[in-house]
Amino acid sequence: MSDNLSRKGEKVKTFLQGVLPVLIVSGIFAGLIIAEPNMSTSVIVMATAFSMLFVAGAKVSQLSVILILGAVVAFFAMKSADYRWRRFTAFLNPWADPLGDGYQAIQSLYALGAGGFFGVGFGQSRQKNYYIPEAQNDFIFAIIGEEFGFIGVFFIILLFTILIWRGIRIAINCKDRFGMLLAAGITSLIAIQSSINLLVVSSSMPVTGVTLPLISYGGSSLLFTLISLGILLNISRDL
Repeated sequence: MSDNLSRKGEKVKTFLQGVLPVLIVSGIFAGLIIAEPNMSTSVIVMATAFSMLFVAGAKVSQLSVILILGAVVAFFAMKSADYRWRRFTAFLNPWADPLGDGYQAIQSLYALGAGGFFGVGFGQSRQKNYYIPEAQNDFIFAIIGEEFGFIGVFFIILLFTILIWRGIRIAINCKDRFGMLLAAGITSLIAIQSSINLLVVSSSMPVTGVTLPLISYGGSSLLFTLISLGILLNISRDL
């Protein structure tokens, strides 16, 4: 996508030649992923494509329309699957079904609340002992909050903020358009994925299965995130 957008030049400001081809290609990938079904990852794919279009110089008016249409599509995608809609309603009031669809969000909030300012201590989490499902994956941030408290949570958010800020700086200072778009795309991918995970764990959006980059359990996720960061570092060498 970086190569395609860099070669388009000013054509990216047109809908048919610039925006539409990107939407079609990314939409095919997102469609295959949502058919698995995996709505959260398809949202990350489309959000990353949207970010790259914005950085490439697509018109804000066109992107605004796409954003509205995307929200409508996401709403109907939630309505089309009963479990997705239950997750959405559980997000609005998790305590309405504390042992069902609201269980994971409630247990995550218990973990964050129990941590207080300094946490209960490394390895002393109670919520990871079968109270929070997938505690080592999607909800690892809640366990960090419980064991290390506000200090640990603040430190993790600060590290991600620095990483994203440095990625943006690399993109801004890159000398060629391809490198700029590639750096922006990698940074957007990490920023979007980490933001969704933190929002889910803090019950600020419906529960969905998105891992926290570099921290959640999973070798393949870690491998490809490190490869992406390696590419980002390589781009920064020519600044």
